[in-house]
Amino acid sequence: MTNAFYIASIVALLATLRVITATHAVHALLYFIVSLLAVAVIFLLMGAPFAAALEVIIYAGAIMVLFVFVMMMLNPGPRAVQRERHWLTPRTWAGPAVLAAILAAELVFITAAGTSHTPGAAQVCPAEVGMALFGPYLLGVEMASVLLLAGLVGTYHLSWHLGRRRDNERKREIVP
Repeated sequence: MTNAFYIASIVALLATLRVITATHAVHALLYFIVSLLAVAVIFLLMGAPFAAALEVIIYAGAIMVLFVFVMMMLNPGPRAVQRERHWLTPRTWAGPAVLAAILAAELVFITAAGTSHTPGAAQVCPAEVGMALFGPYLLGVEMASVLLLAGLVGTYHLSWHLGRRRDNERKREIVP
């Protein structure tokens, strides 16, 4: 299981490096999803299946969908359609697909081996996670939720102003 940990760690590092160095936001999002999935595999290997499930459901699922919707709100215009067609080429998906295939093969191997965590690691149950989140870490959890809400409101506000500015520029182009 140590090798599986190192493989998942390397996949997470490579995907995170590509998130930082990607020139297109959609490419960065694809690699970010792979990075979050690799972290979920690491959680699973460390004996925290509940944290792994939360990583996939909350981060790789809900927050990434939110990012995609924000990008859709901030990318209106005729050039966006051309850009989106470029994002659908197989070359764009090759890197994340290879890294995700490595993670899938690793999960199949872990499942076939019959053990999902490293020996000596303690299992963490959902009740312990809940007690920790709503006990000593309550302030941190609330601060993170307020930060996410502020980011969402700020993104909506920014996209609304950009849309108004774009509409005003179009009106000026029409009127001579």
